[in-house]
Amino acid sequence: MQSTMMSGQRPAAFSGSKARLDKAVRPAKLARVLVPTVRAVVAGATEAEVDGRALRRSLNQTGRYVRQPRNDPISQQKMDEHGVGYSTSGLVAQMRTQGNLWKEGEITVKLAKAYGYCWGVERAVRMAYEARQAHPDKKLFVTNEIIHNPEVNQRLKEMDIEIVEAEGDQKDYSKIGTGDVVIFPAFGATVQELSDFKNRGVQMVDTTCPWVAKVWNSVDTHTRRSFTSVIHGKYSHEETVATASFASNYVIVKDMKEAQYLCDFILNGGSREEFLTKFAKAVSKGFDPDTMLSRVGLANQTTMLKDETEQIGKLLEKTMMQKYGPEKLNEHFLLMETICDATQERQDALYEIVADPEIDFMVVVGGFNSSNTSHLQEIAEHKGVPSFWVDSAARIDVEKNTILHKLAHGELRETTNWLTPGKAVTIGITSGASTPDRAVEEVLHKVFKIYNPDFSGIAPKDCGPVVTPDEEH
Repeated sequence: MQSTMMSGQRPAAFSGSKARLDKAVRPAKLARVLVPTVRAVVAGATEAEVDGRALRRSLNQTGRYVRQPRNDPISQQKMDEHGVGYSTSGLVAQMRTQGNLWKEGEITVKLAKAYGYCWGVERAVRMAYEARQAHPDKKLFVTNEIIHNPEVNQRLKEMDIEIVEAEGDQKDYSKIGTGDVVIFPAFGATVQELSDFKNRGVQMVDTTCPWVAKVWNSVDTHTRRSFTSVIHGKYSHEETVATASFASNYVIVKDMKEAQYLCDFILNGGSREEFLTKFAKAVSKGFDPDTMLSRVGLANQTTMLKDETEQIGKLLEKTMMQKYGPEKLNEHFLLMETICDATQERQDALYEIVADPEIDFMVVVGGFNSSNTSHLQEIAEHKGVPSFWVDSAARIDVEKNTILHKLAHGELRETTNWLTPGKAVTIGITSGASTPDRAVEEVLHKVFKIYNPDFSGIAPKDCGPVVTPDEEH
């Protein structure tokens, strides 16, 4: 993969770089008794298989299950105050009314046509705020980060909503008791978690993104028709962990390289031991590659690159036709449309903006553990456009003119003199689907401040409510 700092294909208003380790992003160790997240997630849990579809339907019958926002005005007011919703009066809102363009002195900013909060993410944050408003005197827990944004998750902690964080593949739910409120994040929760919390008598608030639930329906169909699910995703990602829990048999492939290995095995066979070693953490319990790959269905982590998911689907289709013949394809390969529109739109918009010859460099804003944001950075790098990925404005030091940013493959790098005050520059900017508008505004404010020390902010202007493309689908 090409490094952003190695690209010399476009003029850029920065120079110099050095790498350093960001100790702040290392997870703190938990002083708890830890148990596996996927199997015995809470005390009394069992490893018995559960019918995922039937379980999800049964949750509605408990009287303790909420899966729709209430659109509570008090919660909306708090979200606006905390800057965890859509901007309706700030810089981003004003850019929307001006063709996603802003000029500030020598700086021209072009905002991608599709960026930031998707409907499913905003919905999850809204439901968490509404849960606190509805249960002011109860203990509230989230089974993981509500979304992959550090500032949003910090706001929840400040509202006394505890995020149950994992260390490795282990998590402790022992402090959650009957009557407490448990929030399932936008990424969803595993079948085992849903079953265990149903039986524990807790109030459940399910903020799972409907697009993720759509993938679960696909995997459930694979299971019911005795197909093995091939999941395009990252085996340790919360969403993929949840999706895999709905499948009886599955194998997770992270990219085309692993998909090609899988297809070669389907066509030609190979070493069973080598296969199981390669996918040791990415297959279902008791998986047998010699017998479980004759019927496969494709599913995906919703935040993966759309093009790669499509390529993997075509590769699997070609493989099964070659092995079993075109006339028997439907007996051996099952494909259902599960690519998230929001992810696709943000990726398409990024491809468009990096093709703009006026752009000097990109700024990508989003959580460092956000998969969909990492793919936005990856697109910019692949296209040879210098790009800086930050999770918040705190990564920019105005006085020193430095930026601590991440590359798509994970390296954290500090770049000095990344801006050149006095030299005109055109900046492209986008943000991941878990990034509120205020995070983008705060980044741009610091950029403007480096160019003009007297910059004091953008006066608010009411731009009306936001209608997202996702809500129209």
